[in-house]
Amino acid sequence: MENKVKVARIQINLTQQQLAEKIGVTRQTISLIEKGKYNPTLKLCLDICYSVNKTLDELFWIEKEREE
Repeated sequence: MENKVKVARIQINLTQQQLAEKIGVTRQTISLIEKGKYNPTLKLCLDICYSVNKTLDELFWIEKEREE
C-alpha cells in the first residue's frame, strides 16, 4: 500500500525508532509500512496519524482508478 508516512515523519523530525516507540511497534514495522510492504491495521494507521498530526486521508489515501 502506498502511503506518505515517511514524509510526514520527517516533517516533524521523528526517526523511525521514535515513531515506533510512540505507537508501540518495532522500528522494522515502521520501515515496512513506509516501504509499502506491510499493510497496517486501521488502529495502527490511526495511531500513526495521531502521532504525526495528519489525517487518514493525508497519509493512506489511494485514488480509485476510474473505469471508463
